[in-house]
Amino acid sequence: MKTKNPTEPLCGIVPPMITPLLGRDQLDIAGFERVLERVLGGGVHGVFILGTTGEAPSLSYRLRREVIDRACQIVRGRVPVIVGITDTSVVEAINLARHAAAAGAQALVTAAPFYFPEGQPELVEWAQQLVPDLPLPVYFYNMPQMTKVTFEPETIRQLTQLQGVAGLKDSSGDLKYYKQLVEIAKARPDWRVFVGPELLLVDTLRLCGHGGVNGGAQIEPGLLVGLYDATRRGDNATVERLQARLVQLGEVYKVGRHASTVIKGVKCALNLMGICSGELAEPLRAFNEPERRIVAERLTALGLL
Repeated sequence: MKTKNPTEPLCGIVPPMITPLLGRDQLDIAGFERVLERVLGGGVHGVFILGTTGEAPSLSYRLRREVIDRACQIVRGRVPVIVGITDTSVVEAINLARHAAAAGAQALVTAAPFYFPEGQPELVEWAQQLVPDLPLPVYFYNMPQMTKVTFEPETIRQLTQLQGVAGLKDSSGDLKYYKQLVEIAKARPDWRVFVGPELLLVDTLRLCGHGGVNGGAQIEPGLLVGLYDATRRGDNATVERLQARLVQLGEVYKVGRHASTVIKGVKCALNLMGICSGELAEPLRAFNEPERRIVAERLTALGLL
């Protein structure tokens, strides 16, 4: 696999990696290596650890540092490693960022601080406090479902003035909002705008977005990479075929009833496929047997089990 030049702005498929666990504070090291090698073998353009899918807010700081170290050791510079540093504490976010830089990561990601919902002027102030002390470029992460705060377009416009910001990832699912982000980013040719919900990958690429941070790339990396490539080259027949399969893959995430269903679905699928542990970070629990059977049926229908 060709090593990505870390000085080039990142584009493409960057899966948000799960954190496979063997216990409350124990990483499934072998499983983590298998899932990372799976996505690398599928041609992804980078990996994102310690995000929502990685259950970062539920992990101890010790375990977060271990995940960073292991990921950088396993990836060995083949693609950029991007590290989530979202925290309620600016001090802890900076500490984790420094650890990531020392371990060999290439970039960082942060959502808005959670618990105290920040107003838009406060978001700007927070970014102005945080970014100058970060040792690596950072992407902002719009995840209003979890943080209860949205980076409004005018706020993003102000943040384009900050050096050290590489762009943003949007998981709002709002295409109109995403289009505004792409327009704002034109003021910074080095900025990149990624999408979270994978069913919107094609739509956002056609709006001149730059790629996807898509959890399904861990289950079937070649599907997301192939869809990205086909969209970029304008191969509409291939896009239509792969998009239909992506819709089918998305049924794996609809087994549960709560906000955790995507993480549970991805972990359950990878566990059923023999890749890693399916345990979730406490206080969440993995699917029970009835849900596991449904996931197994849907993977079998896809030819993945």
